Amino acid sequence: MALIAAGCGSSSGGSTSQQTLNVFNWGDYIDRDLIKEFEQEYKIRVVYEEFDTNEDMYVKIAENSGKYDVAIPSDYMIRKMLNEDMLHPIDMSKITHFSDIEARHKNLAFDPDNKYSVPYMWGTVGICYNTTMVDPDDDIESWDILWNPKYEKKIFMLNSIRDSIGITLKRLGYSLNTKVESEIFEARDALIQQKPLVLSYVGDEMKDKMVAGEAAMTVAWSGDAALCMSENEDLDYVIPREGSNIWVDSMVIPKTAQNIDGAHLFINFMCRPDVGLANVEYIEYASPLKTVREELPDDITEDITFYPGVDDLENSEVFEDLSDTMELYDRVWTEVLAK
Repeated sequence: MALIAAGCGSSSGGSTSQQTLNVFNWGDYIDRDLIKEFEQEYKIRVVYEEFDTNEDMYVKIAENSGKYDVAIPSDYMIRKMLNEDMLHPIDMSKITHFSDIEARHKNLAFDPDNKYSVPYMWGTVGICYNTTMVDPDDDIESWDILWNPKYEKKIFMLNSIRDSIGITLKRLGYSLNTKVESEIFEARDALIQQKPLVLSYVGDEMKDKMVAGEAAMTVAWSGDAALCMSENEDLDYVIPREGSNIWVDSMVIPKTAQNIDGAHLFINFMCRPDVGLANVEYIEYASPLKTVREELPDDITEDITFYPGVDDLENSEVFEDLSDTMELYDRVWTEVLAK
């Protein structure tokens, strides 16, 4: 998963010395040594700040004009920011490594011509589970297991409106982008029914908790699951057959950015094959770069946690911007948490 002092940046060509670049990213979502490498290579000081959810990121950018130069939101939030004229177009002639991004990650619905975003990482949402704590006779490949009373207080759910409501909608056979009130209310009721089984609603702290064996299972982003699995051999990951969310996080430049030149340099730097490989090896998420995928060992590229196949993604969807319905989603989530 950056703050700028007024007057430090440069929005036009010229020397990049003595500049400050302000980067806003998810928690634990970059190899910090790469930031140091960028600073040394371009003589630009990076001020780095983290956010927990897309919604938190949106609010901070909306309320802090000129504070951020690069942000890394998810697909549906990029669409929302575009609809609200919050993004600066990216000069793709300056992103010389854009050609290395796999075609399936380009020209997606949230930014059809890649005018405003460059893919950073991608993955899925699924269940990360402890094989020693889950009964092998239970169906771990269905979202239903998160509602199994056998696992009372052994389940973590994500403290995320779209993810937790989304997987519940998929369990019920609906689209995770539904705008149908009755379906959203049905998801609310299911989450309220599930709540006595939930140990807690978590964010980044989930990784340490799962590695420590504090719960039998959690809803997890694939990269977080991969990191947990690398630290605890009892953990595994599955994408439930009802379908899930396929997400793409991308680098964008807020319209109020103060250092446009530096932002382009940073985005292109992160797309450089050697940088992309080092970043993936550190954060353990799937890169959209072809060169990076080719450099990874088969046990990574053939693992659905990192690179799921077409069959693994059957029934899965990409989140869409639901701005006209989010008030209802927000109210439903508040009702779930208040129970």
